[in-house]
Amino acid sequence: MENLVILGVVLLLATGYGYWYRHRDGRVKSHGKAETRLRLDPSEIGPLGERATLVQFSSAFCTPCRATRVILGEVAAATTGVRHIDIDAEHELALVRKVGVLSTPTTLILDSKGFEIARAVGAPRKAQVLASLDAIA
Repeated sequence: MENLVILGVVLLLATGYGYWYRHRDGRVKSHGKAETRLRLDPSEIGPLGERATLVQFSSAFCTPCRATRVILGEVAAATTGVRHIDIDAEHELALVRKVGVLSTPTTLILDSKGFEIARAVGAPRKAQVLASLDAIA
């Protein structure tokens, strides 16, 4: 009987963690304070978009990175002045450390001057990316 109680507690904790992780994964988080925002220079990542830039850090064997690439590509193609940049995290370790990427995919949404407006760890949802871009305008 005691083993069943332990098993039940472990299953409850694992289920709770799973729901929490799924809720958190891919969520776009905005950065409100201008003085603490990260700025990426075009010399580090390439030309910026006129309105915004979607910077995706990915790796070769990352399955969610492929879905993120499609979503961000569609958003950039459908939105005027938005550019999508895909950076291979394995080859740009200095930039990964500067930005603070801990897992792939990580997406940064930058304004026209290169300041980080929002960040998503995991595959972001298209609606959340579009909402963050609307907040820039």
